[in-house]
Amino acid sequence: MRSAGRRKCKPDPNNRCAPDGYRLTFSSVESPTGLADSTSSEVAPLDPTLVVPVGSVEQHGPHLPLDTDTRIANAVVAAVLDRLAPGRYLGAPALCYGASGEHEGFAGTVSIGTEVLESVLVEYGRSACRWARRVVFVNGHGGNVPALGGAVRRLRSEGRDVAWCAPLVDGADAHAGHTETSVLLHLCPADVRTERIEAGNSAPLSELMPMMRRGGLAAVSEVGILGDPRTATAAAGARILAAMVDGCARRIGEWNPGGTGMLA
Repeated sequence: MRSAGRRKCKPDPNNRCAPDGYRLTFSSVESPTGLADSTSSEVAPLDPTLVVPVGSVEQHGPHLPLDTDTRIANAVVAAVLDRLAPGRYLGAPALCYGASGEHEGFAGTVSIGTEVLESVLVEYGRSACRWARRVVFVNGHGGNVPALGGAVRRLRSEGRDVAWCAPLVDGADAHAGHTETSVLLHLCPADVRTERIEAGNSAPLSELMPMMRRGGLAAVSEVGILGDPRTATAAAGARILAAMVDGCARRIGEWNPGGTGMLA
């Protein structure tokens, strides 16, 4: 079984190197290796906890790629796997489409909706739990939360040891602002359209939610941004990502699911 990871490269402005000097490979940003590049006979004796990134394909302003949430979830999972006991945890390819209806006022968004996503998560958990000891979904998109809560509650009521967690950090803004832009400047700077960065709506999310429920994100931000990405830096992204990884690694290791199956 090949291990997840990043290969060392020399800092070079012509390639996509993270600030720490590591080249970002497909496996480290887009899909944690493990399940996908293993054989059935290699997986069979492991009895692992399967760690599954869950993301979205949705607009992230004029400057970030549509798969931002999936990239962040994958990066968190890849780093978490490096910290947990080898052989007991296995990374899975991401579930990359989510419930993103609030973003459908912007081109490029593809949402499968809460009901369909919940059904997918239920069937995924039922199937994976035939051979995995546990399954944990690592969620990169807030709109997926209702589906995750419903699916995981159902799976747990059926006797399956399934949970979910989110890479949360204190003080994060809501969407395509300082937080996500900083993380992508750290992970894949060449994919951030820095010349297109502009401020979004920085009002508290609680104030914006009534309008968003009626008209989606476009009703509160013409550019599709909640927050201010102009303050984003790669150095801040490295710190934010480290905090995300610390929190998820701790919660997965302690394994204390709450009422919705979210790891505390």
